[in-house]
Amino acid sequence: MKRINVVGSSASGKTTFGRRLSEALGVEFIEMDAVYWGKNWTEPSEKELLSKIGKAIEGDSWVLDGNYTRTIPIKWAKVDTIIWLDYSFFRTFRQSVTRAVKRSITQEELWPGTGNRESISKSFFSKDSVVLWMMTNYGKNIAKYEGYMNSPEYQHVNFVRLKSPKEAETFIAGVCR
Repeated sequence: MKRINVVGSSASGKTTFGRRLSEALGVEFIEMDAVYWGKNWTEPSEKELLSKIGKAIEGDSWVLDGNYTRTIPIKWAKVDTIIWLDYSFFRTFRQSVTRAVKRSITQEELWPGTGNRESISKSFFSKDSVVLWMMTNYGKNIAKYEGYMNSPEYQHVNFVRLKSPKEAETFIAGVCR
């Protein structure tokens, strides 16, 4: 495992798991949301996004967290392992709500220099609600990643499907041996 993409539903814990895994492996961690989001929630053009992702994964070893399906041709051409955090809907929903509330209260800047912060209204009462996004895309993600796992196009990739935080802990502990 040298080039890893951690995927899963929004709020499944991709960033936390990815950071821990990169530390265990001693490799660079790349957070796709940090690559994607500009100041004041500015989104890059398609060309900019693909260029940024391509540059971010130029190295020999890294852990990249995040989905962004349209980046698959670039990142999965280099990836050797995909770790799918496939936790239950209830757990992921609870994490989504808890995270949104915490970030709204603390007003922490999500990615340094962007000024991007969550708010109760944006997190819960907006068409861009991260909680709504998680709820509406949870089932789609399962179908999508099951399809990728079974696709001849991605047979060169080692897929690891972790169904619980306990499995994730065991996986990281196994890497540290």
